[in-house]
Amino acid sequence: AAHRLRSVGLTLYPPRNNLSVLDIGCGTGTQLALYQRPGCLLTGIDLSPAMLAVARRKLGVAAELHLCDASQLPFPEALFDLVTIVLVLHEMPHLLRSAVLQECSRVVKPGGRIMLMDYHFGPYPLLRGWLWKMVVTAMELSAGRRHFANYRDFIARRGLEGLISRQRLIVESKWIAESGVAAVYVVKTASGLES
Repeated sequence: AAHRLRSVGLTLYPPRNNLSVLDIGCGTGTQLALYQRPGCLLTGIDLSPAMLAVARRKLGVAAELHLCDASQLPFPEALFDLVTIVLVLHEMPHLLRSAVLQECSRVVKPGGRIMLMDYHFGPYPLLRGWLWKMVVTAMELSAGRRHFANYRDFIARRGLEGLISRQRLIVESKWIAESGVAAVYVVKTASGLES
């Protein structure tokens, strides 16, 4: 599922020269690697030293990687052209999700974009959609009780759509999987309206 979301994300916001990208919850660096090209400034943050070590091996000097909390980013305002968050928000408690999106809005440049990829609340069309929903639910359940509770809360609050509307972000483009279980949203802040 993540691979499909990433390829859609590349279509909605393709890499270009001199792009500054921040990936929240960068894990092993897979998302940042998609934007690795000459002139691009790549930055990733994660709470896992082990994941960051893998990302360092994968990306080398191409990316600046930080061990830090996404709700308190160590960056000045209006620094990044693009902020990405891939399959991370559903793992967080409700209030933390909002704090993270506020920080994303703070560090993105006027005219920049925030790209969010995560699970979607449906509808789940036909049998295939419900089968995918069962697969996702089983995966989230296996991640532990707290993780599953956060996932259920995320879906109950209408996933990314609910979060975006509560943060007063403007949807520029979106893609929802045929199965209804995942989505990609590219949003901008109100200060980014002029571009």
